[in-house]
Amino acid sequence: MTTVLGIETSCDETAAAVVRRAAPDAPAEILSNTVYSQIADHAAYGGVVPEIAARAHVEGLDAIIARAMAEAGTGFDEIDAVAVTAGPGLIGGLMVGVMTARAICSARNLPLIGINHLEGHALTPRLTDDLDFPYLLLLVSGGHTQILLVNALGDYRRWGTTIDDALGEAFDKTAKLLGLPYPGGPAVEREAAKGDPKRFAFPRPMKGEERLDFSFSGLKTAVRREATALAPLTETDIADLCASFQAAVTDTLADRIGRAFARYRAEFGDGPAALVVAGGVAANAAIRTRLGDLCATNDFKLHAPPLNLCSDNAVMIAWAGLERFEAGKTGDRDVAPRSRWPLDPSAEALIGGGRRGAKA
Repeated sequence: MTTVLGIETSCDETAAAVVRRAAPDAPAEILSNTVYSQIADHAAYGGVVPEIAARAHVEGLDAIIARAMAEAGTGFDEIDAVAVTAGPGLIGGLMVGVMTARAICSARNLPLIGINHLEGHALTPRLTDDLDFPYLLLLVSGGHTQILLVNALGDYRRWGTTIDDALGEAFDKTAKLLGLPYPGGPAVEREAAKGDPKRFAFPRPMKGEERLDFSFSGLKTAVRREATALAPLTETDIADLCASFQAAVTDTLADRIGRAFARYRAEFGDGPAALVVAGGVAANAAIRTRLGDLCATNDFKLHAPPLNLCSDNAVMIAWAGLERFEAGKTGDRDVAPRSRWPLDPSAEALIGGGRRGAKA
């Protein structure tokens, strides 16, 4: 039996969780999943303030870990390893989580496993749906928009990425432009449900291109242009802008993923195939529905985590740690936080390159 404590502090959620598995071929059990969301702390600023986030992690992490352990009914003497998000993310928050994990492991003589936050998202369906390798991953969050081939544990091939804004960032900036509350993604989705998706003919960036990359800055600019021309905006205007924006996003994702399906079939042939959609934007119902329809017509099976595992959480970190522990990939206690840590280090950096390396 393997039991792993997971710690997540990469952005604006302070989280801890305990995951257990009786044997490598047995289903895993989520013993606890404790998350403190900092939305209220950042709402007044319309986005995450790194210094505020780091301070909140310092103030709350010990209590969150204690609550996760209590909910799991587990003592530290039953923990086999501690997994912690070591990157990518806000460096202040990462430092809080990593140093806390180091302290626990030093005091209890436990192995410490540094986890790439993106790997946590990539492996979640292996916990929830017992999914086998390989499969395609659409990772859509506030900081990342990527298509990846998940080939094996630790073997990830980036097929496409954004050349400017991440999709979650585009949702947040659109919401802020239209005067909607933070976080922007859920607010835009609520307004879109009331609007006309055909009123505004927004662009579908990169649609039809053979490369599998994304671009959302032009779409965001188009929304701004229409909103400025209509000002002052009515409630109907806001709903129609959101609906048209969301329709452009879903069309763009469908085009990009459709081309990824063709590449996957060319490389792996016919047979069972799966698409995983993960990250905070994966909670969007319109996106899930469109991807589900696309999978049905292309003989792929869609796997989307439960809504509480789409946004940042420690369950995915504990699970990734458990998989690595069982595979003998435990690392050491000197793991250092990394603000930039691409899942596929061999892929060319399209944005965010510099002395610290590729952003993603």
